[in-house]
Amino acid sequence: MLNLTPHECRVLGVLVEKAQTTPQQYPLTLNALVNGANQKNNREPVTNLSEEQVLQALDGLRGKGLAREVMLSGSRVEKFRHVAREVLEVSTSELVILTELLLRGPQTIGELRGRASRMHPLESTEIVKNVLDSLMARAEPMVRELPPAPGDRAARYAQLLSPDLHPIDAAAPASPGKDLSERAAGAGSNLEDRVERLESELAELRQVVQRIARTVGDAQSEVGADVSHQR
Repeated sequence: MLNLTPHECRVLGVLVEKAQTTPQQYPLTLNALVNGANQKNNREPVTNLSEEQVLQALDGLRGKGLAREVMLSGSRVEKFRHVAREVLEVSTSELVILTELLLRGPQTIGELRGRASRMHPLESTEIVKNVLDSLMARAEPMVRELPPAPGDRAARYAQLLSPDLHPIDAAAPASPGKDLSERAAGAGSNLEDRVERLESELAELRQVVQRIARTVGDAQSEVGADVSHQR
């Protein structure tokens, strides 16, 4: 089974998440990937990855067949997409559960249902349990069951693509009693996604302007050189 680094896990999680939640802005630019990796909501832990670190993670994911670089018609910057569903041979329900575990660490069934449902409908905790059972029953399991967190009674589940990504003996990021607040917070995620999209588009415009400025500057330099030569 593939073994991912922590940065590869974060970048792959972002690619899957954005493909599911904001398909109109997918594939993602490097800038959008950096913003998505470092955003403060739906992440545990919050990171501050640089462009170079994200590029290194992308190189690793491409080497493992999980991500590809694409150049879309009309786009002036390279973009990136995942192929995790095909390479890992998982369903969409399995993919979003894995993604949630990559982005936030070990969670209970209730937490997974409340959080992963923003990416793909998961109508009941029974469906989530069936998905987890399927991932655990593979010849090379992708998920394992953990004891309850201290002070809790519900079993937790952790991904095995990067077994040491999150501490398994720590309390979960939020207790099951916070599921309702998680769903309420999800209502604001659309606004955050819109802000991220605007920031990504602004970054692309800056890159275009910079390229145009360099081109104009080079052309002016050539004209100046020609005039000087004629004199």
